[in-house]
Amino acid sequence: MMPFLPDTAPRRRRLALVIATTAIAASLAACSRKAPPEPPPRPVVAVAAKIAEQTPIASLPAQIEARYATPLSFRVAGKIIDRSVRLGDAVKAGQVVARLDPADLSKNAASARAQLDAAQHQLDYATQTVTRDRAQARENLIAPAQLEQSENAYSSALAQRNQATQQAALASDQLGYGNLKADRDGVITAEQADTGQNVSAGQPVYQLAWTGDVDVIVDVPEVALSAFRIGQTASVSLPAVPGKTWQARVREIAPAADPMSRTYRAKLSLLSPGPDVKLGMTANVAFAQPFATSAMSAPVASASAPAAASGASGASATSTASTAATAVAEGPPITLPSTALFHEGNQPAVWVVKPDDTLVLRRVKIARYGERTVTVAGGIQPGERIVWQGVHTVTAGEKVRVIAPLHAEDFAS
Repeated sequence: MMPFLPDTAPRRRRLALVIATTAIAASLAACSRKAPPEPPPRPVVAVAAKIAEQTPIASLPAQIEARYATPLSFRVAGKIIDRSVRLGDAVKAGQVVARLDPADLSKNAASARAQLDAAQHQLDYATQTVTRDRAQARENLIAPAQLEQSENAYSSALAQRNQATQQAALASDQLGYGNLKADRDGVITAEQADTGQNVSAGQPVYQLAWTGDVDVIVDVPEVALSAFRIGQTASVSLPAVPGKTWQARVREIAPAADPMSRTYRAKLSLLSPGPDVKLGMTANVAFAQPFATSAMSAPVASASAPAAASGASGASATSTASTAATAVAEGPPITLPSTALFHEGNQPAVWVVKPDDTLVLRRVKIARYGERTVTVAGGIQPGERIVWQGVHTVTAGEKVRVIAPLHAEDFAS
């Protein structure tokens, strides 16, 4: 008798149905999953490069001074008994500004006059004697030796009279030197002695600034020295007189730097100063700073490279391998904000937005560093879009979306 076997056909059909259902569900689930969306382009602040319309204007602090200033001093020693002018007073040529005690000077003058009178008396006596002896010698009434003595006495008396005359004139002049007079029209800019003080000959009592030519004194750092030439003009403004400018011409530049400040003193002649310009006023000298491409860009960029290296060392290292040996081509001067400057290795560079909105790092040549701007004279062309902000957060080849800066006029060339 054969054992009972259950019917397995329905079971196989159910198993096949379950398998088919599972496969369909898995297929549907796979079809329902989509590829992850690409990240949106990174927004960056960029703007088209423009050629600088003019050479950059730099400004340096200065001071208004008279071209000629001399100390006023007595030519003889004595005690000051009177001062007739004070600091800031205007004086005229020949005006008495101070006086010494005349007692000693008057006595010296009187003594010199007395000596002159005595010398004159001796000369008159010697003249009478030599005239008489000459007449007697012609008649052979006296010995020749006596005539020689008379001639000698006359010559000595004449010399003593001449000496006394000069001494009397000198004493008279010294009496006049007791009155200190201004040599020129000008302004008293310093007081260096007071009434009652004993002063020696030549010791300054006042400082006199001459009226007339006015100078603008400016200490020029060596980085701006190339902008100064003898005969070059500059614009001068005074904080005390807002809204008005004067023209000045460079007339003198120190040949050596000051050992303390390491600056070169330049003197500019102020053209048509006018009554508003006062001695001692502070001023600002504005001058054209030329674009001069030089080797200065390399050391400055390398000095700033360590500060930026931590933010984009990977991007700069990747780009350096391909373009390190490429020389930077000369180009028109373009002024950019300092925030746009990046680095490629130890060379200055900027991020350029390509037409397909991807980024490329390009080396540039620096012409000049300003306070908030940098002037590029090679590496980029007008019209190319340059990233202004966030240069340390982007990478080469990255897709970006350009956003215009809010205050582009602040960095307009």
